[in-house]
Amino acid sequence: MISEIQITGLNQRNGPQFLDPEQKSRRAEDFNERLTARIVGQERAVRSLSNLYQIFLAGMNPHHRPIGTMLFLGPTGSGKTRVVEAAAEVLFGSAGAIVKIDCAEFQHSHEIAKLIGSPPGYLGHRETAPMLSQENLDRMHTDELKLTFVLFDEIEKASDSLWQLLLGILDKATLTLGDNRRVDFSRCIVIMTSNLGAREMAELIGGGIGFAPGKGTKAENDGDVDQKIFRTVVEAARRKFTPEFMNRIDKIVSFRSLKETHLQQILELELQAVQERVISCADTKFVFECSETVKDKLLREGFDVRYGARHLKRSVERLLVSPLSNLVASEQVEFGDLVYVDLCAETGKFTFQKRPDGALVSVANQFARTAEGDEQPLGGVGISLPQIQAARIFAR
Repeated sequence: MISEIQITGLNQRNGPQFLDPEQKSRRAEDFNERLTARIVGQERAVRSLSNLYQIFLAGMNPHHRPIGTMLFLGPTGSGKTRVVEAAAEVLFGSAGAIVKIDCAEFQHSHEIAKLIGSPPGYLGHRETAPMLSQENLDRMHTDELKLTFVLFDEIEKASDSLWQLLLGILDKATLTLGDNRRVDFSRCIVIMTSNLGAREMAELIGGGIGFAPGKGTKAENDGDVDQKIFRTVVEAARRKFTPEFMNRIDKIVSFRSLKETHLQQILELELQAVQERVISCADTKFVFECSETVKDKLLREGFDVRYGARHLKRSVERLLVSPLSNLVASEQVEFGDLVYVDLCAETGKFTFQKRPDGALVSVANQFARTAEGDEQPLGGVGISLPQIQAARIFAR
């Protein structure tokens, strides 16, 4: 089996010159790095999207098919939808810069009219614009980047009529609307998500997030487990979808349940997101810092095998965001304060203390000691450098 493909070019002076087909362009590398920073534990999905983006930048995508068609399979809360939203954030600056179809809204065949519009003569013709119009697909295009992410979320919940509608999109990148207008999907990356095979996956990995194999069982190699998981979810998809539908999908990506180490990284991202909300949205801009015991408490409260990372986000909102909102609404914190969040050993509740030495200047000094361009502080809350620079100006 050939592990590397070497393309030889002719060089008149030095003879054959070996090229490196594994080398990525600078834009593709930047996309991969920024997407990796947002997604935890799902390297295969990140790598698959990065490869498609590289093909698109090179102009090597087929002209009469979508740039790529992928099916994301895995348990709830594993990040299937988040991967697509994060890719839109990296390229367009907003998680909403995708065409998202919630397939649970299309469980009956007549609801397909919301996607393509009603044909002439039917009630409602031309009254509402179809969701899959060319204008909607192209709304985020710029002069430099003409690319669209189309997401069919929880595809298994849709009626068979939607699957039949997708056959032409996945194969020929075309769709005919109710008024006979044709829509071009050749500049789209079409991604479908599904929870098919999630129960079988949970059995294979021995219970899901953070659980070790039971006593008397031998721990399997991660590579072997990944292969079993992939075969399991693919078999579940083949039982659900027709062969002609499965044959039009370029790549199937299986998402594993998140482990405890993954949840720790996701918690840091969630705390950073809360801090960004405080800096950008709250009337009283301040900085908060959590102790390690607080983070451990959030991880314990946010752990649930069935719900994945979503349960962790709910715990952060309930235990941290809600009390911080009360502090802002009751005017207990002021502009530029540093709020330290700790855990009381006696009551098991969070305590909130206002540090007297100021907040934004202190955190800005932490960034001053880091390398230029580094976006992580030295042991503080993760806040992006531009926001801290703005905060330093406010503090002055």
